[in-house]
Amino acid sequence: MRERRLAAVRPSQGLDSGQLLLICAAGMLTVAAISHTAATGLVAPQVAIGFGALIAAGELARLTMPGNREVAPVSTAAALGYALLLDVGGRQAGQPALQVVAVMAVGMITGGLPHIAVGRPPRLDAMARRLLAGSLVSFAYRPLAGSLYEKAAGGNWWPALGVMAVLVTVMLAADLVIAAMLRAGQVRTAIGVAVRDEIRMGGPLGTAVAASGILLALASHSMDMTALPAFAAPLLVTQVAFRKYAGIRATYLQTVRALSRVTEVGGYVEPGHSRRVSQLSLAIGRELGLSEPQLLELEYAALMHDIGQLSLRDPIPGGATVLADPAQAKRIAELGAEVIRKTGVLHAVAEIVRRQCDPVGDGPPLASRIIRAANAYDDLVGGSSDRDRAAAALERVRLDGGTAYDPVVVEAMARVVDRLVLVARL
Repeated sequence: MRERRLAAVRPSQGLDSGQLLLICAAGMLTVAAISHTAATGLVAPQVAIGFGALIAAGELARLTMPGNREVAPVSTAAALGYALLLDVGGRQAGQPALQVVAVMAVGMITGGLPHIAVGRPPRLDAMARRLLAGSLVSFAYRPLAGSLYEKAAGGNWWPALGVMAVLVTVMLAADLVIAAMLRAGQVRTAIGVAVRDEIRMGGPLGTAVAASGILLALASHSMDMTALPAFAAPLLVTQVAFRKYAGIRATYLQTVRALSRVTEVGGYVEPGHSRRVSQLSLAIGRELGLSEPQLLELEYAALMHDIGQLSLRDPIPGGATVLADPAQAKRIAELGAEVIRKTGVLHAVAEIVRRQCDPVGDGPPLASRIIRAANAYDDLVGGSSDRDRAAAALERVRLDGGTAYDPVVVEAMARVVDRLVLVARL
């Protein structure tokens, strides 16, 4: 019961109003583009089919990045290349903006069908963002394509290259801002933090994809349709590297979660304690505006904050370190940090765990202060959903604020708990 309520302060798995608006806009644009193209016919059908096939292949090879971000680098680069295309092998392309949108939409839908068939449907909001980003470039660029082609045919490619660079940069910025706004609403974080996270997580890949799209449009002039596989190959290599990184990160988290359950299996802490402390800590961290890398370290540390109890000969009753002697609690934290350091890769997490029992005046990391407050609250409340017990636990933590617990963290936790109570009433 309590875990379901805690889910209310975690990233939502449903669609919020912003996502629905995005999907509806993309849907209406798709219907209009396909209808217009069906009525007027395809311009340069072979080129449209070639780029559409590459977009479909890119959607088929989509991947999920950290933070549940779905990306399709090859598809996005192909869509940009088709939107920016001036000519193919010296023959002017001439496709209108709505045809570009129609080819993108059909390619994305075609590439998503195999995933749907095996029960892995694409995220509609992510697909809608990719379509709208390409459409933005297309509607701004295609009206200029005729005059830019004339200059390029005369040997002056610089105007076309400059316009391409400016429009793609604007598109990337707009896409990052939209992604940040959606994410800020989903995970309850500040918009500034969300923008910074999106730039850090999506900026490098987005820049590579944008550059590939521009190069694909330019290379089609001399390489004809062979430019499609030639420029898709480097992106596929990059995509494989990103997939491996995402897989390693997922494996780390699974390993940490399994390790955190050892204390529960051994009877050192109450069942579900580590998971509840982790969920509450993440909610507090988002309330305080921590970035995604900081939240990841916080999640690791919160899951393993009690692992030092495995060294105890006699377990603490109920595993409640908030009721233990301060010296013993500090010793548990230090032993837990030693265990984590032996992994050889989680030194920052080990330091967070080691300092979770330090007084506020000693300046422990914010993540350590968050874990200490969340752990104390769960030690006092456990899996109970009783409102009076929750209020009493918050009051007790508040009384120790300024010495044992950071008052700023405690007030952030109080706001999170208030939301839990509100969810419980609904």
